[in-house]
Order: sequence, then structure tokens, then C-alpha cells
Amino acid sequence: METRGFPDVGSRPAGAGRSAPTPAIPLDATKEEPLADPTPEASSRYVALDDDRPDPAVIEPGRALALADFAPPAIGTGDRLVRFAYSLGLPASAIHPFRKRARTRLTATVTPPLPGDAAAGKALRAGHFLVHGYKSPIADTAFSGPRLSPSFERMVHGFRWLRDLESGGTRAQCAQVAERILQTWLAANPKPDPTPAWDVGNVGHRLLNWMVHAPLILSGQDRAFRTRVLHTIEDTARWLDRRVTKADDRLSEVAGWCALVAVGLLMADGKPRRLYGEAGLVKALGELVGDDGGVLSRSPLCQIEAIELLVDLRACYEAIRAEPLPQIQTMLTLLVPPLLALLHGDGGLGNWQGAGAIPAERIEELVRASGVRTRPLRDARQWGYQRATAGKAVLQFDAGPPPVARHTRDGCASTLAFELSHGAERLIVNCGGAAFAGGMIPLRLEQGLRATAAHSTLTIDDFNSTAVLINGKLGSGVSEVEVDRRTLSAEGAGPGATRIEASHNGYVSRYGLTHRRILILRDDGTELRGEDLLVPSGRKGKRGMIGVALRFHLGPHIELAASADGKGVTLSLPDGSLWQFRSGRDAVGIEESLWADGLGRPIGTRQLVVTAKVPRSGESFSWLLKKMR
Repeated sequence: METRGFPDVGSRPAGAGRSAPTPAIPLDATKEEPLADPTPEASSRYVALDDDRPDPAVIEPGRALALADFAPPAIGTGDRLVRFAYSLGLPASAIHPFRKRARTRLTATVTPPLPGDAAAGKALRAGHFLVHGYKSPIADTAFSGPRLSPSFERMVHGFRWLRDLESGGTRAQCAQVAERILQTWLAANPKPDPTPAWDVGNVGHRLLNWMVHAPLILSGQDRAFRTRVLHTIEDTARWLDRRVTKADDRLSEVAGWCALVAVGLLMADGKPRRLYGEAGLVKALGELVGDDGGVLSRSPLCQIEAIELLVDLRACYEAIRAEPLPQIQTMLTLLVPPLLALLHGDGGLGNWQGAGAIPAERIEELVRASGVRTRPLRDARQWGYQRATAGKAVLQFDAGPPPVARHTRDGCASTLAFELSHGAERLIVNCGGAAFAGGMIPLRLEQGLRATAAHSTLTIDDFNSTAVLINGKLGSGVSEVEVDRRTLSAEGAGPGATRIEASHNGYVSRYGLTHRRILILRDDGTELRGEDLLVPSGRKGKRGMIGVALRFHLGPHIELAASADGKGVTLSLPDGSLWQFRSGRDAVGIEESLWADGLGRPIGTRQLVVTAKVPRSGESFSWLLKKMR
């Protein structure tokens, strides 16, 4: 198979044949700027570093933090017996038969470690929930039954709004609001039932938030209501004791265990529950992430949620002046570097697995609260995201299989998609926002935002590389991804480059084709060269034609101008810089798109689309994105 317009750099996996480079393609009508130097010497311009030679830029995963370290906490024989008895469901009176039972009460007050959204807090005081930019009157909210969107369910039933309310005014101003909403919720949910209010993840968040923000719901003058709330906390914890291991996914289970530990720490006579919860929490944490610290859902939003849970739980330990479990800080040290790998030059999050561009301020507050000082993890093989930085440029590349169904939340068919930023400007993005659907992003768009076409990668006949199912789950498709990353040094005075090559088998069963993508980012950050190849695989018939589309979704507020030959587009960025995109073989079209910002708002933008009809025997597409000014 012939490949056009790309330098032969480093070794290539079997099956990707190579013929002599074709002549260069011009960036404009007056100047030739080749994707590849047509001279024979060009193939040696970039030289792959020896694989055995250490690359000082690599940040190795913390192998000292191996998941084997997550064994149950070391405790004495007596405490082990107490923990075992509690795990069997024995009541406190049976565990300590000669001890007078203390009345139900809180023993300490927690200082909330994480600030909330002050705007959302003020909206609550004004009578509205503010979720992902959408205001919903509290009086019109359905507090029972499955009538809320998933994002509202997590906010309302998990009482995550308490953090925002705490930041929206003084305690005296906010406590009355919190008590009114809690009274309404309790009236609508008098006992457990099979609705989202009693999903294990929501119950875990609800209990933990009640513990961390207890003064907001227990500061009123109504003693009968305070007693009712305290008994509700105890009853809910007993319900969770028996059902925490039946969570839908591992992160929900971790939320449940965190809540049980918090209740055990802060409620009177809570030691048996704390011992039981700590053992369960440590085991669940060990199963939550891969070796490099990425959560198994591959979602940066879930990564953030896991960090927030542990930071809140650590504050509960601090409230009673107890030493937190060492595994909590160990896990935080694992979780933070992969999250930092998905930050762009503006400090905000990339749009991956349904996330939006969470702003830098929230990430900074989270990292500060975690107490972890570290650098981004550039090569997270298990989590599946590759990060390359060059000059002011940041490249993020999804080079891993999608999460398996039991771990998936808002899963997206984004394999081999990439995002690119330069300084504070985002050039190439993914749409994102599927996890925010139900706010300002309509629910009807959720499925489309999870599709392959909503990401900056290649699609065949508009099919997803991995099947997108309902309820945020994914089906069959990509099961294997091969990755090859190397640093290229230039002979002479020219800049070197980072080369990442990856392939996936998502289209093999339907079309007998493997999608392989090569990205080369020059060390000065001014040029990204790419090549997408469709390589025959297996015995699938190779007759007929297929429709291929390469999509490059653009960041917001970029002005475009098409070239005269139709194969190039000039991108004028808000900071005044000028970039040019060139296609090596086919015309470039411009279509509408959208991009989800950090508040869950859909921002209208555009996308560059290279379409072609190609034979099922395979083809290649080369392209170039270059900074001109």
C-alpha cells in the first residue's frame, strides 16, 4: 500500500508498507512547504533514539505505589474481632454487651476542604438549583422517582449542592436553605426504594456530604428535626453497611465506603463501623485504578470525583485529630499525575469521556487540597492517554481501548482522537459534554456527543469505532490498541520531535481494516504532522468502496479561510496567531460543530472534515498543522 507525503521515521509495525515519498504539497500558492522531503536523504532527518537509552523527559509511574500495597489496615487482635463481628451484621450491643450505648450524636465538626461554586450557592439561596449552567426551581424539582436527568440526580440525591451552598453566603444565611431542602427530600424519600435516590453512589455522596457539611443541616433551633436528621444518618449508614458492595461501578462503591468511614469517625460509638469501612475502602481503592493511577472508567470527571472523595474523607480524620489511613495519601499521589496529563496550556481539562473543559481554577483548588506536588504523567499506558509538550504546544492523544462496560460512565468511542493547544488557545478539540447532558446541553445530544464523529479522529461510513449504548455504556468494538512512542532527534541544527504511533482494531470485524494514526509534534511546538492509515487485517473481503471522514473539531472563536485549491484552511486564533491546516490528498470541508466548556455550556464552533471514497484494500491520509505566525 502506498503512503503519501510523510517522512519515514523509525521502525513501523508489520503490515504498513512504504514506497518512495511523493512530491511535496504546497502550503500556499507561492511557497512549497513539503510534508516530506522528496530527497533520499530525507528519511534520515529524524533519527529514533536508542530504545535502551533513558529519556530524561519520561515521568515513570510510581511503581513504589503498586496496588499490592492496598492491604487491609494493620490493627490489633481485638479490633480485628470487632471488625469481623461488625461485618457479620452483629449490632453494637452484641459487640460490646457491657457498654452503655451512647445517644446518637456527632462528636466533631469538619472544616470543608474544598470550595464550592459560589454562583451555584447564591442560586440555591434564590430558590434554584444551578447544574451545568441550567437553573431549575427547587420548588419544581422532583425529589423522588426517576424523573431527573443523570447530572441532576447526582447533584440532588447526592447532596453535592451543600458544598456550593457553603460557598454562597454566611452559615446563618445558608443553614435555613439547607434545612428546607433536606426536609423536602426526606418527605419525598421516607424509606429506601429502587429509585436513583437509593443508588449506592448517591447514598455514599449523600452521607459523606451530610458529615462534611453537618452544621448546615444541624444548626437550626428545631430540636426534633435535628434528632430526626441524626437518626436518618444512622439508618442510612446501616442500610449502606449491607449494600455498599452492590454498587453499579467501583467508584460508586468507593463513595459508599468513604461515607461509612466518615460516619464511623464522626458519630458516637462509631469505631466498629470505622474499622469495617476502612478495610472495605482500602480493598475498593486497590481495584479502582490501574498501575499508573488512572481510574478504570478512563474518565477525568471520575478521576476528579475520586480525589474529592478522599480529600473530604481525610478532612473527617482531621476533625477528630486522628491520623488518616496512609493508603489515602498514597492513592492521592497516584491519582493526581494522570489528571494533570489532561490539562491544556490554559490549565483547563481536555474534553475526554464526556467531560467538558473544566477551568483551571477548579483543578488548581483540587490539587492544592490534595497536597500532592507532582508533574503530569506523560505516558499513561494503562489509563490510555499520551501527553506530549513542545514549546507552548500540548498534545493529548487517546491511545487506549475504551473502558469495559462495568466501569463505564458516559463512555465515548474516542480511540485515536487527539486534542492540541498552543499557549492558552485550543486548536483541535473534541466536542465533550456528554456527562453534562440534561443541563444546558440537551439530553437528546448525549448519544451523539459520545460518538466517534464527535471526536477528532477517523470514522468509516459514520460508524462508531466502539458501539455506543444507552445509560453511558459501550459495546463491542475496539479491544486492542498498540502504541509506539519515541523521541526523534534531528541531524544538524533543526529541532527534534516526539513521534507517537497507535492503532486500533475497532473496524476489523466490520471492514477488515485496522486504523493506524501517526502523530509527530516538533520540539518547538509549531508543527504537528499526522498520517492516518487503513491497513488490511484478517480475511475480510476487500472489494468495494467505503466512505472515510477525518474530523478535526476546532476550538472556540477561531476564524477560518479556505485556500484556493480547497486542500488547505487558514486558522486565525483569538491571540492573533495564524495557523494553516493542509490535507495531503483530499479537499478539506468546513462544517458546524460544538464544544462543551467547563460550565457545561455548548459553544458553537466548527470542524475541518476530510472526506473520501477509498477501496476496502486500504488507504492513507497525510495532513499537516503548522504555525505560520
